Amino acid sequence: MSAFNIVKFRVKPGCEQQLIDAHRGVREGLKGFKRGVLVDTGERTFCFIGEWESFANIAASRDQMITILDRFRDTLEDLGDGKGVTDPVSGEAVLEA
Repeated sequence: MSAFNIVKFRVKPGCEQQLIDAHRGVREGLKGFKRGVLVDTGERTFCFIGEWESFANIAASRDQMITILDRFRDTLEDLGDGKGVTDPVSGEAVLEA
């Protein structure tokens, strides 16, 4: 089964389109990356969900993902509780419905 990374962001007012534009074409150069979806969850909060061939592909691409984040980091608000501007999680799928 696939592996997934999920990252929660909150954008500064008026920066929603910059966040969306920064995620166009993120597939380039990410080995094992199948697809990604950016979800608007309301109140300037978004989640990016990436599907990968394996968890090893996620781990191997972390530096590249940080480079992508750096393209729009200045558009994000701190999430609080010591999280910084992102709240990332990742893991292997255990069930596909």
